[in-house]
Amino acid sequence: MAEKLIFERSRPGTRGALIAPLDVPGKGVDALVPAGLRRAVEPVLPEVSEPVVVRHFTNLSVLNHHVDKDFYPLGSCTMKYNPKINDRMAALPGFASLHPMAPEASIQGALALMWELERALAEITGLPAISLQPAAGAQGELTAMLIARAYHRSRGDEARVEVVIPDSAHGTNPASVAMAGMKAVEVKSNAEGRLDLEALQAVLGPRTAAMMLTNPNTVGIFERRIDEIAKLVHAAGGLMYLDGANMNALVGLVRPGDMGFDMMHLNLHKTFSTPHGGGGPGAGPVAVRSDLAPFLPAPTLVRDGDLYRLEENRLMSVGRMHGFAGNFLVLVRALAYIRSLGASGLAEVSHQAILNANYLLARLAPTYAVKYPGPCMHEFVLSAVKQKKQGARAADISKRLLDYGFHAPTTYFPLIVEEALMIEPTESEPLGTLDRFVEVMIEIAEEIERDPENVRNAPHTTPVIRPDEARAARQLRVKWTPTRNDG
Repeated sequence: MAEKLIFERSRPGTRGALIAPLDVPGKGVDALVPAGLRRAVEPVLPEVSEPVVVRHFTNLSVLNHHVDKDFYPLGSCTMKYNPKINDRMAALPGFASLHPMAPEASIQGALALMWELERALAEITGLPAISLQPAAGAQGELTAMLIARAYHRSRGDEARVEVVIPDSAHGTNPASVAMAGMKAVEVKSNAEGRLDLEALQAVLGPRTAAMMLTNPNTVGIFERRIDEIAKLVHAAGGLMYLDGANMNALVGLVRPGDMGFDMMHLNLHKTFSTPHGGGGPGAGPVAVRSDLAPFLPAPTLVRDGDLYRLEENRLMSVGRMHGFAGNFLVLVRALAYIRSLGASGLAEVSHQAILNANYLLARLAPTYAVKYPGPCMHEFVLSAVKQKKQGARAADISKRLLDYGFHAPTTYFPLIVEEALMIEPTESEPLGTLDRFVEVMIEIAEEIERDPENVRNAPHTTPVIRPDEARAARQLRVKWTPTRNDG
């Protein structure tokens, strides 16, 4: 018997669309499609109506959690709400239908938008030279490390191959250093969760190429002695690099260039609200001080009077990091966000993000352990060590949150906090949502005291309950496959 594919919703004879007959005068399919490209047999496709198709994909869209569905407190990832006007701007035909290989004369509007975004980011960061090319934060990190290496080599300083990184750093930091052909040197945090200056001094020297620092750091605390840190690194001949993942606490309030940073990356998809997750989209522009501008990726955007052009001939450039102008529609959304808010609005975003985080920290600190007490900046880290002793770990709490309609916080990061739950509310969430989240977190803690097994077996209401995570990582299935049957 011939093998058949069984589609769950398919019904023989059902059609969702009628395709008009070919209307090319004097031409049939045989004349238009070469014999070698034609199918020998018709494809096996599901037979479904348009309403069934629409409902199927609508239901699929809400199986996974997303920020349009409910609260998404994923610390360090800054999953804020994306204003829909951003999407409307990105959907304008002049932007959405732009061909990446269109001649410069026909894309002056797009180039003007990029120029305006560069100038806005330069003002926000206090660093005058910008490349919009990197496609994500990690690629921005790598770009900056390549710039640091090229800068030192241009000065004949081949020995500078060490990059100092705190023990609380994002995992991409040491990876970016290694990919740039340099060596990461770790520095411990002190009891406050901040960088230990004595430990920093001990590793600085003639081999120091740069310091990679996140400020606020990954436990949500501002490095108060940033001026001293910058002076120590500069005195040793190194460059100061800011991992801009946490800029949602700084925009409009303080400029990294004024704090002593020489270069940084920005996550437009986080700080400037483009929706992200699942691998994209993203944009990780790099900003540098003026004397590092020659090393930026090529091409660079140049303005000649009222015209704009992309300049390829950059002899000291680290080269191209991404095709064309990066993820252009993310750039459109970022500029729409900046122009909608203005300078005062961007500052208010940072104020509100800090206020929301401190409110949650104050309300949850009596229930969960806090290794590094506040005040925090835009995010904070709880510890579930108490709950672990009672029979449920941080991962169990995160999974139980899914039953209440919330996404989990970042779990088990940063590594310097045992049973870490890293929470970032962003400025998007109103007081009612924050209070509901607090009530659920307290309810889960109380549930662990009386019935830890129920929390350990969570989630109970999601399409996938408790997968074997080790097996899932090794045998990844990311699509549904129709049943095969002999009939």
